[in-house]
This record gives sequence, structure tokens and C-alpha cells, in this order.
Amino acid sequence: MARLAAADGHEIRSVYDPACGSGSLLLKFSKTIGRDNPDLMYYGQEINPTTYNLCRINMFLHNINYDKFDIQLGDTLVHPLHRQLEPFDAIVSNPPYSIEWEGSKNPLLINDDRFSGPGVLAPDKTADLAFTLHMLASLSESGTAAIVEFPGVLYRGGKEKSIRQWLIENNRIDTIIQLPANLFFGVGIATCIIVLRKGMRPDNKVLFIDASREFVKSGNKNRLTKENQDHIFNVFAERKEEQYFSCLVPNSDILANDANLSVSSYVEQEDTREVIDIKAVNAKLVELIAEGEELNRKIDAIVKELGE
Repeated sequence: MARLAAADGHEIRSVYDPACGSGSLLLKFSKTIGRDNPDLMYYGQEINPTTYNLCRINMFLHNINYDKFDIQLGDTLVHPLHRQLEPFDAIVSNPPYSIEWEGSKNPLLINDDRFSGPGVLAPDKTADLAFTLHMLASLSESGTAAIVEFPGVLYRGGKEKSIRQWLIENNRIDTIIQLPANLFFGVGIATCIIVLRKGMRPDNKVLFIDASREFVKSGNKNRLTKENQDHIFNVFAERKEEQYFSCLVPNSDILANDANLSVSSYVEQEDTREVIDIKAVNAKLVELIAEGEELNRKIDAIVKELGE
């Protein structure tokens, strides 16, 4: 995800995770992109006090000094605590899947500039796209956000469909990557990564990547090897189509398909069923029938001989 967020080579002075947990994604960013950027600033917010404190400790343990990070405690969707420091050049996040939030119960949120664009709020019982819109609002014009999402946000109807339509119409969705199942600790479902860009895009298309088979078994979990990651990243960075793996789809076609962003709707699935040669089967059948008829003649002859 760090590589995805930095793939276009734009200058990254800050990285942000609005649901940072213990800080694992921020720390991974520091070990990749941050290695060559000692001045990189790390920002995050976490709602759980225990995890918030663990994140701050992890920053120190991984040699990120206190003047290089700002981790805050609170509910990002209702009380975001980094707005005065926006925008951020890179965002990496794995927000909680389909949790409840204040949504329509808070009359102030529909006028919040983070959520007002689509004209509707994310459903009260599924805050996934509320996190997505918050991150888009926090992103710089040249920045990139890579967000792990629950797959339902790609195709569910109602308010979520309206939000997807707005994102597509405004050309904010760059790439959808379908991940393998059983990849994350405690999560058995196949999640996805949504890559957002706010600034100028090279086209008005969405790149769909089906990486559901890009894994190796590791104990009772699936794991992305370096080769798997490189394959996904190279297709993403080059924005290329690859049979059975990736497909570029115009925004207009996606909107015509009910703003459905499910990867399986666009990337052709390889037919792995055994190919049956009908001509060969028919020839074998004719051969077996002929053998059967010959066997019947021999049996009739034997029976006749015994009767005499």
C-alpha cells in the first residue's frame, strides 16, 4: 500500500492514517518510502485509547521521533483532529469494516465539506464510505490514497451507490484491486483496495485488478509474496491491461452499470475447466459401439453353438 501511494513519484512530505490502530501501516510506510525521506511527517487518529497509546509507543520503538509524528485520540468521522494540518501527500488506511456511525442522526454532518459532495451521507450502519470521503477530503491535489475496504462498498445500493456515482463522475477513483481471501489477521473475507486520486488523472477510466489468486498459503493464512506484490504493483504503475488479471474501464461504462465497482464485473475470469474435444469423444463413442456390436455377434454365435 505504501508503494501504491507513492507510485507516481509525487513529493511526499506527509502520510496520514485516520484509523491508525497500533500504527502498522504508518510504520510500514516509514520502512519503505520513509527510508529516503528523513523529514517525512506521520499523522494518525485512533478511537481506542489502548491502541492509541500503543501506536505512540510503536513510533518511538521504530525510531520515529516525537517531532516527526502527531497521533491523536478521538472519533475521526465526527471529531477529526488534523484538519488544520491538511492536505496530506499520501494516505494509507485499513479502517474498520461496516461499523455504525452517527450519520443521519447528526444534522451537522451533511453540511460538513468532507461529506457534502455526494449530497447523501454513508448509511448509519455502514461507515465505510464515510471514511473514504474523509480521506479524499484530506488528500492533497497531487496525493494518492490507498484504502483497504469491505467488498460490499463496491456494489451495495442505496446511499452507497449515490456516493460511488459521485466519486466516479468526479474521476476520483483510480484503481480497484481485489485481494485474496484470508489475507488479514482475523478477517477471512476477500477484501479490496481502493486507490483514490484528487488531482489531474491521465484518463477518465478505472483500472480493475483481480489479484484474488496472487497468494501462497502460509499456515492457515494466505500471504502475498514479493513476486505477487511486484506483479500487482507493476500492472498498477504501468496502468496496463493483462488478460484475466486487469482491465481499464471508462467511467461512463461503470456509471451505465449502476456504478458497480466489483472487479469480477469487468475482469474476465479464466476458464480453468477441462477442455473437451467433442470430435474425439464422438469418434471414441463410435469405436465403442462397433466393439459392442462385435461382442454381441460373438455372444450370439456362442449361444447358438451351445444350443446345437
